[in-house]
Amino acid sequence: MLKMIDLEVGHGRTAVVHGVTVEVPPGGVTAVMGHNGAGKTTLLRAAVGLLPVHSGRVLLDGEDVTALPPHQRVRRGLAYVPQGQQSFGQMTTAENLQLVADGRARGPALVAEALDMFPALTTLLDRRAGLLSGGQRQQLAIARALITEPRLLILDEPTEGIQPSVVAEIEQTILTLSARGGLSVLLVEQHVGFALDAAGRYYVLAAGRVTSEGSGGEAAVTDVRAAMVI
Repeated sequence: MLKMIDLEVGHGRTAVVHGVTVEVPPGGVTAVMGHNGAGKTTLLRAAVGLLPVHSGRVLLDGEDVTALPPHQRVRRGLAYVPQGQQSFGQMTTAENLQLVADGRARGPALVAEALDMFPALTTLLDRRAGLLSGGQRQQLAIARALITEPRLLILDEPTEGIQPSVVAEIEQTILTLSARGGLSVLLVEQHVGFALDAAGRYYVLAAGRVTSEGSGGEAAVTDVRAAMVI
Protein backbone atom coordinates (compact mmCIF):
# COMPACT_ATOMS: atom_id res chain seq x y z
CA MET A 1 0.00 0.00 0.00
CA LEU A 2 2.20 2.86 1.29
CA LYS A 3 5.95 2.66 1.81
CA MET A 4 8.15 5.49 3.02
CA ILE A 5 11.75 4.43 2.49
CA ASP A 6 14.79 6.09 4.13
CA LEU A 7 13.03 9.44 4.27
CA GLU A 8 14.95 12.59 5.14
CA VAL A 9 12.44 15.40 5.64
CA GLY A 10 12.59 18.80 7.25
CA HIS A 11 11.65 22.45 7.15
CA GLY A 12 13.96 24.36 4.86
CA ARG A 13 17.47 23.08 5.49
CA THR A 14 16.65 21.82 8.97
CA ALA A 15 16.17 18.05 8.97
CA VAL A 16 13.47 16.70 11.28
CA VAL A 17 13.08 13.12 10.02
CA HIS A 18 16.28 11.13 9.53
CA GLY A 19 16.31 7.98 7.41
CA VAL A 20 12.86 6.74 8.46
CA THR A 21 11.28 3.71 6.81
CA VAL A 22 7.61 3.00 7.53
CA GLU A 23 5.33 0.56 5.72
CA VAL A 24 1.52 0.59 5.76
CA PRO A 25 0.17 -2.69 4.35
CA PRO A 26 -3.26 -3.00 2.72
CA GLY A 27 -6.01 -3.14 5.34
CA GLY A 28 -5.73 -2.61 9.07
CA VAL A 29 -4.08 0.11 11.13
CA THR A 30 -0.44 1.14 11.35
CA ALA A 31 0.42 3.41 14.29
CA VAL A 32 3.25 5.90 14.63
CA MET A 33 3.92 7.02 18.18
CA GLY A 34 6.34 9.30 19.97
CA HIS A 35 6.51 12.42 22.08
CA ASN A 36 5.90 15.94 20.79
CA GLY A 37 8.72 16.97 18.49
CA ALA A 38 9.60 13.41 17.51
CA GLY A 39 8.85 14.07 13.83
CA LYS A 40 5.48 12.33 13.53
CA THR A 41 3.56 15.15 11.86
CA THR A 42 6.50 15.94 9.58
CA LEU A 43 6.47 12.31 8.43
CA LEU A 44 2.74 12.41 7.66
CA ARG A 45 3.02 15.70 5.77
CA ALA A 46 5.75 14.15 3.63
CA ALA A 47 3.54 11.13 2.94
CA VAL A 48 0.77 13.40 1.67
CA GLY A 49 3.13 15.66 -0.29
CA LEU A 50 2.77 18.78 1.85
CA LEU A 51 6.51 18.76 2.62
CA PRO A 52 9.27 18.03 0.11
CA VAL A 53 11.48 15.02 0.72
CA HIS A 54 15.20 15.75 0.97
CA SER A 55 16.03 12.14 0.18
CA GLY A 56 14.32 8.76 0.18
CA ARG A 57 11.15 7.65 -1.59
CA VAL A 58 7.39 7.49 -1.06
CA LEU A 59 5.72 4.57 -2.81
CA LEU A 60 1.98 4.07 -3.19
CA ASP A 61 0.97 0.66 -4.51
CA GLY A 62 4.53 0.28 -5.75
CA GLU A 63 4.47 3.55 -7.71
CA ASP A 64 6.97 6.24 -6.80
CA VAL A 65 4.87 9.29 -5.85
CA THR A 66 7.68 11.22 -4.14
CA ALA A 67 7.45 14.11 -6.61
CA LEU A 68 3.65 14.16 -6.96
CA PRO A 69 1.68 17.11 -5.48
CA PRO A 70 -0.93 16.44 -2.77
CA HIS A 71 -3.98 16.57 -5.05
CA GLN A 72 -2.61 13.80 -7.25
CA ARG A 73 -1.95 11.62 -4.21
CA VAL A 74 -5.53 12.26 -3.08
CA ARG A 75 -6.76 11.04 -6.48
CA ARG A 76 -4.82 7.84 -5.86
CA GLY A 77 -6.71 7.22 -2.63
CA LEU A 78 -5.06 9.17 0.19
CA ALA A 79 -7.08 11.20 2.69
CA TYR A 80 -5.38 13.27 5.39
CA VAL A 81 -6.96 14.58 8.60
CA PRO A 82 -4.42 16.91 10.23
CA GLN A 83 -4.29 18.04 13.84
CA GLY A 84 -6.64 20.75 14.95
CA GLN A 85 -10.15 19.57 14.02
CA GLN A 86 -10.03 21.60 10.81
CA SER A 87 -13.22 22.63 9.03
CA PHE A 88 -14.79 25.65 7.32
CA GLY A 89 -16.00 27.49 10.39
CA GLN A 90 -18.50 29.81 8.67
CA MET A 91 -20.21 26.91 6.90
CA THR A 92 -22.69 24.56 8.51
CA THR A 93 -21.94 20.94 9.24
CA ALA A 94 -24.11 19.93 6.26
CA GLU A 95 -22.35 22.40 3.96
CA ASN A 96 -18.93 21.09 5.03
CA LEU A 97 -19.99 17.57 4.11
CA GLN A 98 -21.72 18.60 0.89
CA LEU A 99 -18.68 20.55 -0.29
CA VAL A 100 -16.70 17.30 -0.40
CA ALA A 101 -19.58 15.25 -1.82
CA ASP A 102 -20.37 17.62 -4.73
CA GLY A 103 -19.42 16.15 -8.07
CA ARG A 104 -19.20 12.59 -6.79
CA ALA A 105 -21.55 10.06 -8.36
CA ARG A 106 -22.41 8.60 -4.95
CA GLY A 107 -22.38 11.97 -3.20
CA PRO A 108 -25.64 11.68 -1.21
CA ALA A 109 -24.95 8.06 -0.27
CA LEU A 110 -21.42 8.94 0.86
CA VAL A 111 -22.75 11.70 3.12
CA ALA A 112 -25.28 9.29 4.59
CA GLU A 113 -22.58 6.68 5.20
CA ALA A 114 -20.35 9.24 6.91
CA LEU A 115 -23.23 10.31 9.16
CA ASP A 116 -23.85 6.66 10.01
CA MET A 117 -20.29 6.53 11.31
CA PHE A 118 -20.82 9.70 13.36
CA PRO A 119 -24.54 9.83 14.22
CA ALA A 120 -24.02 12.72 16.65
CA LEU A 121 -23.48 14.99 13.63
CA THR A 122 -27.04 14.39 12.39
CA THR A 123 -28.40 16.75 15.05
CA LEU A 124 -25.80 19.40 14.16
CA LEU A 125 -26.28 19.67 10.40
CA ASP A 126 -27.59 23.25 10.55
CA ARG A 127 -24.97 24.47 13.02
CA ARG A 128 -21.92 26.39 11.86
CA ALA A 129 -18.80 24.29 12.18
CA GLY A 130 -17.06 27.08 14.07
CA LEU A 131 -19.62 26.70 16.86
CA LEU A 132 -19.04 22.96 17.29
CA SER A 133 -17.01 21.55 20.14
CA GLY A 134 -13.50 20.26 19.45
CA GLY A 135 -14.73 16.68 19.49
CA GLN A 136 -17.59 17.45 17.12
CA ARG A 137 -15.24 19.24 14.71
CA GLN A 138 -12.92 16.24 14.77
CA GLN A 139 -15.80 13.93 13.93
CA LEU A 140 -16.73 16.28 11.09
CA ALA A 141 -13.16 16.33 9.80
CA ILE A 142 -12.98 12.53 9.68
CA ALA A 143 -16.45 12.31 8.12
CA ARG A 144 -15.37 14.71 5.36
CA ALA A 145 -12.29 12.58 4.68
CA LEU A 146 -14.38 9.41 4.43
CA ILE A 147 -16.60 10.99 1.76
CA THR A 148 -13.58 10.98 -0.58
CA GLU A 149 -13.69 7.15 -0.46
CA PRO A 150 -10.03 6.81 0.50
CA ARG A 151 -8.04 3.61 0.42
CA LEU A 152 -5.63 5.06 2.99
CA LEU A 153 -6.85 7.34 5.77
CA ILE A 154 -4.07 9.30 7.50
CA LEU A 155 -5.01 10.60 10.95
CA ASP A 156 -2.77 12.95 12.95
CA GLU A 157 -3.58 12.87 16.68
CA PRO A 158 -7.36 12.38 16.19
CA THR A 159 -8.06 12.24 19.93
CA GLU A 160 -5.86 15.14 21.07
CA GLY A 161 -7.60 17.66 23.32
CA ILE A 162 -11.01 16.00 23.05
CA GLN A 163 -13.39 15.09 25.85
CA PRO A 164 -13.21 11.41 26.89
CA SER A 165 -16.73 10.52 25.74
CA VAL A 166 -16.00 11.66 22.18
CA VAL A 167 -12.55 10.07 22.26
CA ALA A 168 -14.26 6.72 22.84
CA GLU A 169 -16.55 7.29 19.83
CA ILE A 170 -13.64 8.23 17.57
CA GLU A 171 -11.61 5.23 18.74
CA GLN A 172 -14.54 2.91 18.03
CA THR A 173 -15.01 4.41 14.57
CA ILE A 174 -11.36 3.81 13.69
CA LEU A 175 -11.61 0.21 14.88
CA THR A 176 -14.82 -0.29 12.88
CA LEU A 177 -13.30 1.17 9.72
CA SER A 178 -10.22 -1.01 9.93
CA ALA A 179 -12.29 -4.13 10.62
CA ARG A 180 -14.39 -3.61 7.49
CA GLY A 181 -11.44 -4.20 5.18
CA GLY A 182 -10.58 -2.27 2.05
CA LEU A 183 -9.27 0.70 4.03
CA SER A 184 -5.84 1.17 5.54
CA VAL A 185 -5.28 3.63 8.39
CA LEU A 186 -2.02 5.38 9.24
CA LEU A 187 -2.53 6.70 12.74
CA VAL A 188 -0.37 9.09 14.74
CA GLU A 189 -1.53 8.83 18.33
CA GLN A 190 -0.10 9.50 21.79
CA HIS A 191 -2.60 7.26 23.59
CA VAL A 192 -0.41 4.16 23.54
CA GLY A 193 -3.05 1.71 24.75
CA PHE A 194 -5.58 2.65 22.09
CA ALA A 195 -2.99 2.87 19.30
CA LEU A 196 -1.69 -0.62 20.01
CA ASP A 197 -5.19 -2.08 20.40
CA ALA A 198 -6.03 -0.77 16.94
CA ALA A 199 -2.73 -1.32 15.17
CA GLY A 200 -1.42 -4.43 13.54
CA ARG A 201 1.94 -2.70 13.18
CA TYR A 202 3.57 0.12 15.12
CA TYR A 203 6.60 2.41 14.90
CA VAL A 204 8.03 4.64 17.63
CA LEU A 205 9.85 7.82 16.66
CA ALA A 206 12.28 9.76 18.82
CA ALA A 207 14.31 12.72 17.55
CA GLY A 208 13.22 11.91 14.02
CA ARG A 209 14.38 8.30 14.02
CA VAL A 210 12.61 4.97 14.44
CA THR A 211 13.61 3.62 17.85
CA SER A 212 11.22 0.65 17.97
CA GLU A 213 8.83 -1.20 15.71
CA GLY A 214 6.78 -4.35 15.87
CA SER A 215 3.31 -5.87 15.99
CA GLY A 216 0.51 -4.23 17.95
CA GLY A 217 -1.49 -5.65 20.81
CA GLU A 218 -1.38 -5.48 24.58
CA ALA A 219 1.98 -7.26 24.85
CA ALA A 220 3.69 -4.39 23.04
CA VAL A 221 2.64 -1.65 25.48
CA THR A 222 5.62 -2.08 27.80
CA ASP A 223 8.11 -2.11 24.92
CA VAL A 224 6.59 1.00 23.34
CA ARG A 225 6.55 2.99 26.56
CA ALA A 226 10.18 2.04 27.17
CA ALA A 227 11.09 3.17 23.64
CA MET A 228 9.31 6.48 24.15
CA VAL A 229 11.50 7.22 27.16
CA ILE A 230 14.54 7.51 24.90
